Amino acid sequence: MNDTFRPAVLRPVHYVILALLALATFLPGFTTIPPFDRDESRFAQATRQMLETRDFVSIRFQDEARNKKPVGIHWLQSATVTAVQAVTGEHDPETTPIWAYRLPSLIGAVAAVLLTAWAGQLLFGATAGFGAALLMSVCVLLSVEARMAKTDAVLLATVVAAMGALGRIYLDRRKPMPPTWGLTLTFWIALGVGILIKGPVILLPVLGSIITLGFADRDWSWLKSLRPLPGLAIVLAMVLPWAILIAIATKGQFFADAIGHEFLGKVNSGQEKHAGPPGYYLITFWLSFWPGSLLVGLGAAWAWRRRHDDAVRFCLAWIVPTWLIFEAVATKLPHYVLPTFPALALLGMAALLSRIDAKAAAEKAANRNVPREERVRPPLAGRIGRWAVVILYLIITAALAVLGAGAPLRLEGTNLPAGFVAGGLALATGIAFVVLERIGCLKRLTLGVAAGGALSMISILGLVMPSLKAMWLSPTIAQAVADHRLCPTTTLAAAGYTEPSLVFLAGTKTKLGEPDMVANHLADDPGCALALVRDKEEPAFAAQLAARGLSPELVKHFRGFNYSRGNWANLALYRAGAPQNAPAATEPAPQPPAADQPAQATPQP
Repeated sequence: MNDTFRPAVLRPVHYVILALLALATFLPGFTTIPPFDRDESRFAQATRQMLETRDFVSIRFQDEARNKKPVGIHWLQSATVTAVQAVTGEHDPETTPIWAYRLPSLIGAVAAVLLTAWAGQLLFGATAGFGAALLMSVCVLLSVEARMAKTDAVLLATVVAAMGALGRIYLDRRKPMPPTWGLTLTFWIALGVGILIKGPVILLPVLGSIITLGFADRDWSWLKSLRPLPGLAIVLAMVLPWAILIAIATKGQFFADAIGHEFLGKVNSGQEKHAGPPGYYLITFWLSFWPGSLLVGLGAAWAWRRRHDDAVRFCLAWIVPTWLIFEAVATKLPHYVLPTFPALALLGMAALLSRIDAKAAAEKAANRNVPREERVRPPLAGRIGRWAVVILYLIITAALAVLGAGAPLRLEGTNLPAGFVAGGLALATGIAFVVLERIGCLKRLTLGVAAGGALSMISILGLVMPSLKAMWLSPTIAQAVADHRLCPTTTLAAAGYTEPSLVFLAGTKTKLGEPDMVANHLADDPGCALALVRDKEEPAFAAQLAARGLSPELVKHFRGFNYSRGNWANLALYRAGAPQNAPAATEPAPQPPAADQPAQATPQP
């Protein structure tokens, strides 16, 4: 078979192919999609305020301490924003576009793809590593995360680096020679960076796999190969300096909030209404890892049968504890299980290669005239399971196609050509993937999933999503504020629409609150201030403003879909109008001439 598609070892050309495919998939829409996730806007705004204040220790969203995640992602975003400003010559953080804050996520996503290939080669061989990385480069969830200024794509890169090194050390545990310092340093440095990015989350796959393997094998001696004493010293040297500074700056409140509220609070209750039942990730995975979810579903039985194989055992230990913990936690979001996707991709690809080899062996047996009754045939349960997986996968594919084609009609009231293209590509890719997997030609399958998956993500996220103007309320409002700015110091206050993206786009000083706060904002600065009010809040806002002797003057009306809330919103932009009940202006009464001035002559006809 062609060396490109079934290599014995990964060469630089393979990594170049994967990097180009990942960039081709991730870049469309990268600069044109406005801030579309609440956390993205919060992260970007906190980084902007770091650059504005030059305080790179404390994390704040406006005047509120953001004691949720460590500082690592903000340092990376600050570096990329500063680099973009140096290139463009524009040094005002208020005008730096959102894509400058997304660059660490893009880099992290591409790195995660390349590291999946590296880790896969260490565990299963070059072909499985290359194929798994290809699946990662076109999957739905990573394509979305690469376009958002958040922690998850960068965290994924650190997880894959740490787990790849840990897996190789585990597989080599019986060899007399200790692992290289390169592997050991990769593990500990990745662990330290991961903690700085998202706190203890990286410990779930790392400690989960170590504990699972330790109990399953009844052998803990291999952990000495990690060189724990110098390794822990490296991690502490990376993490402790900032940890001490933030503890001093917040008097310990950061850790009380980050661990007690943010981390442990998600266990008991669904924060920000992001709750879900156990099994949530088992359902959402079919879409979030599409199109590769087909191979994972078909390979599940193979992985269980091979669970005593070291590489498969390690991947199962990587996946199962982390997955079960997140299924048990009350707060659920699709990206929480993203750190397990590389291991799932590796198992799915390894199972596919095993099926292809088994099919080739069966064809050889047929050519040798081996009696039919002596040929290996899948059991009935296996055939039923396969058809169940295929049918479920095709249903998910059809749903994705309908979403791509139907979103413009639902939100814009019209059929966009890009929507039909996106829906058609997704449907064709899903069907072709099923057919090519059945045929068992690795070359065609690789080319098909790469081309179809990439084009589907490009069309949905690069063409359809930016064109859904009804979704982008915050950019529309921010543009209207800029167009109707009354003074250089004009500030917006909003009631009923409190999206963090509005703060990022309209400026750090934007106020979010209740109708009385917005009324006070207009009354305190009637000549310059602007107010944004949702229709449900207008009666209270008008009453509060009337109590202050003012009336609202409409500037512009907005209607759009607030996707964070899942409903349509009617909003109005106001400025302060004339005082209520003010006397009408009258002409001044004529005054008699002064004694030393002659009276003006009355005009004669």
